[in-house]
This record gives sequence, structure tokens and C-alpha cells, in this order.
Amino acid sequence: MSSDPAELWLRGVAANPAAPSDVLLRLLSEQARTTWTILCEERELPADVVEAVLAHPERAIRRRFARNRHAAAEQRGRLVNDEDALVRSALASGPRPRLGRVEALPDEILEHLLTVQDDDSTGQLLTADEIRQELVVSGQISPAFRRRTLNHPVAELRYQATGLWLWLTPGQRDALLSDPDPAVREAALRQSRLLDPTAMEKELPEESCHHRGLLLTNYAVSHAVAAQCLADRRDLWSLAHNPHTPGDAVTRLARDPDPDVRERVAARADLDPVLLAELAQDPDSRVRTRALLHPLPRTWPERAAIDRIIGHTAGNTGHTAEIIGAVDDMIVEPPTSWYETCAASTNPLLRRVAASCHRLPEELVHRLAGDPEADVRHLLAYNHPLAPPAIVLDAFIATPLQRPYLLTLPRLPRTGLHHLLDHDDPDVRALAAADAGLARPPLHLLADPEPRVRRAAAANPLLPLDVISSLLDDPEHAEGAAANPGLPAERLHGLLDLSGLPRPASEAGRRPGRPAPVPTG
Repeated sequence: MSSDPAELWLRGVAANPAAPSDVLLRLLSEQARTTWTILCEERELPADVVEAVLAHPERAIRRRFARNRHAAAEQRGRLVNDEDALVRSALASGPRPRLGRVEALPDEILEHLLTVQDDDSTGQLLTADEIRQELVVSGQISPAFRRRTLNHPVAELRYQATGLWLWLTPGQRDALLSDPDPAVREAALRQSRLLDPTAMEKELPEESCHHRGLLLTNYAVSHAVAAQCLADRRDLWSLAHNPHTPGDAVTRLARDPDPDVRERVAARADLDPVLLAELAQDPDSRVRTRALLHPLPRTWPERAAIDRIIGHTAGNTGHTAEIIGAVDDMIVEPPTSWYETCAASTNPLLRRVAASCHRLPEELVHRLAGDPEADVRHLLAYNHPLAPPAIVLDAFIATPLQRPYLLTLPRLPRTGLHHLLDHDDPDVRALAAADAGLARPPLHLLADPEPRVRRAAAANPLLPLDVISSLLDDPEHAEGAAANPGLPAERLHGLLDLSGLPRPASEAGRRPGRPAPVPTG
């Protein structure tokens, strides 16, 4: 970290939540380039500053704003027609860092990015197709929008909807196969081969590779392919996972000597009740657990919802909530009623699954908030907008890996944290040091050994103005002090003057210099 006072002041002012627009606008000058990430990507901006950012001639500013997770999707979406492909790519790839669910872009923005073609008259570093690929994996396309593309009036979007083939109903597949647009029909016909065992058999590579694994884990499997895999004891976990594996092969896999294979069979949605009862008596505890966890009848989306919570890798009986974090929506989710049933289960694994659903009704949220299992409470804190603040704070303290995400949640308490001021963990002390509702300023934390704690303490608005002023000249505290919302606007302007940033033309006659002392009364 730089010890140059000017750079520290600029960084602090850029982060200052109370800095008025005329202060923030000065930071858009080239002399403040080092603050652009803080200013344009890492904080919320007033509406007039957003307008200046969107119209700014400097690509780096617009590109950073395109990745701003604090900005509304509608604001970022206005960059959809930016002249620079790198800016459009930043918009398509989504907010950074990605922490939890991403707000979906508006339909009209998605439609444009998914259908726009390259302008051959201008040279671009990225093609429209490359930008599309960024968008597809960004989390900014909602499952609802994907479903709407199935009968969208724009043929290109129906063409892309054929890529959802495995999740479509037979009626939806038939509609695409008979689409009025020949390109859509051809794409649908190609996709239909995914469920054609003969076509898959012809395409299956002999050597082990990603493509072979993809085919055997997800797509139609012929009897001959399944028999060969069983004979060679090859790709058995993939076959056990695949919804399209022939029934006779599933029966053999249920009795395979490898417990990882049997566990995958025990999770299948198409399992015969007799076979399920057999697996429920399996000598391996993981196989028994999975067989008994999910009663029949089952659906494949239910299996997927369980898998994303408890995992299904060798030796794993369930990830901790901290490893899972906030979960993404699936293309096809189980109904909320199924999650409600899980919430009432005596099995803590199913209650963890329920806690991952952000649609649970309020009464069940309160029930799970008092669950005896910490992982249930923590998953609820990560995923539900009605999770009580107390369990969100508990999750922040107990699960360090999820702290960057939890800090983005409005439900995380920012006041009432006096009891955490001397916590052993510096992240927790930093949270408490920023509490503007403390009975007295956290002066002792200005001497904390951790820079982030000192920075949070220096930015606490409870500090007297004369203390803030003195901290501005201390390299250990200058950045935090410049970020303190208790500083008056003119003092912020003075810091920018001292850092060499130009004032607007209307104020050009003012002579830069050290600001007058801050009044203490």
C-alpha cells in the first residue's frame, strides 16, 4: 500500500459514502486514475455521477462501471451499445467480484446481447459471439427469461433456446422441431441427437476426455455402450449419475463394489422401490444415507437441489454451509412446496436443502432460523432475504469464507456491535469498528495491529472532527480518515486540491492550498 498522502487521500475520498457529487466528479480526471476502481466499480454512485461515468470518454471508467455490483442492472445495461467491445464484454461478464446471486439484466438488454451481430466495418478486440459466451455463463440470464425464449418472436432466440434441450418437456421439444424457421428446426434436430442412443454411440470417443465424460454423464446411453463400460469397469460413476442410463445397467450399478457408484444410484429419481430398499440396507453409510434421505416418488430437479447442497464426491457426506455459500437458481427448480416439506424434515441434510431456497414463506424462515444445526442457519442467512439479522451476523462470525458476500447483504447488522470490538478475529473487529451507533468512538482500535481495523476505526463518523483532521496526516490512518463521512464537503475538496486534482471550471479561480482547520464545535 502506498504511503503517499495524496494517493491515500484520493482513495479515501473515492470510498467516502458521504462525498457529494461535485467531489466525486473531480475524481474522474486522469490525475485520479488510481481511484477509478474504488469509485466506479466498488461503491454506489449518485445519479448525476452515474451519468458522467456512462458518458465518460475514458474506456477504463466505463468498463469498471459495467462491473459494478452496486449499480442497478438497468444502469449498467445502458452500456450495451458502447463503442468499445471491452466495455460490452465487461457488461456481459457481470459484476465483479461475483458474490452470491447476480441481478438479471433487463430483457431488452439480454435480447440485444444475444442477437447482435458484428459490425465488419470496425475492428474489435472481441466478437459479438465471444461477448455472448461471457453473458451465458455470467448468471445474468434468469431462468424465466430462458423459458421465454422458447416462443420468442425473434427466431435467433428460439434457436438459442434449443440449447436447453435436456430440460425441456416433450411438447416444448416438438414445438422447436416444427418451428417455422428452418434454422431453428435444424438446431432442434441436432439437439435431439442428445437423446438418441445410437447417435451418441457413434459420437462417443474411445479415449478418456471431457467430451466423453459429458456424453456419459448427461446424454442418452445405448445398451451396448453401457455394457462395454460395465465390462471395462470404466465411467461407472457417470453412468450411475446419468438419467438416461438403461434400467438393466442401473440394476448392475446398484450392486457395484464401488460405494461411490452405489451412492449415485441411490440418488436417482427413477429408482425402482425394490432396488431402493436394497440400497437402504447397504453396508456403506453414505449409500444408506442417500437412499433414505429422499423418499419416492422423486424428480430429477429434486436430486439436483440436494446435490448442490450435500455434494456427491468420493468420501463426502455433505459440504459445510461455508463451502456452499449462496446458491444459484437452477434452470428447472423443484416447486416451493417441496422445499417446504424439506424444512419440516427431521433430517438436517434436508433442512439444509430447504434453507437454500429463497422463496420459503416467512413462517418457515423463522423456524429454520432457530434450527439446532448451525449449517441450516448459515445457509438460510446466505440465501433468504428474510433471514433475521442475528443469524446473518452469526454466519459472518462463524464462516470467514463467506464474509465478502455477507458484507453485501443489507441484513448484516452494522450497529449494536459493541460486544465485538475486541473480538479475536480482525474482520469482526473491523465490522464493529465501523459501527456508527456505538456509545463512544472506537479510539482504541486506531492502534489495532491490523490495517483494515485501523482503517474502519478512522472512518467511523463518531470520531471528533479534530481527531479526523489529525489522522489525515498519518499514513497509517489517512485513507480511513479521508473516507470518514463526518468530513465536510469543503474539506474533501481541499484534500483533492492538495492532491493536485483540478477543480471544475466554475471554481477555477479558487486558489488551492491547505484547507482551514476543521472546527471542533
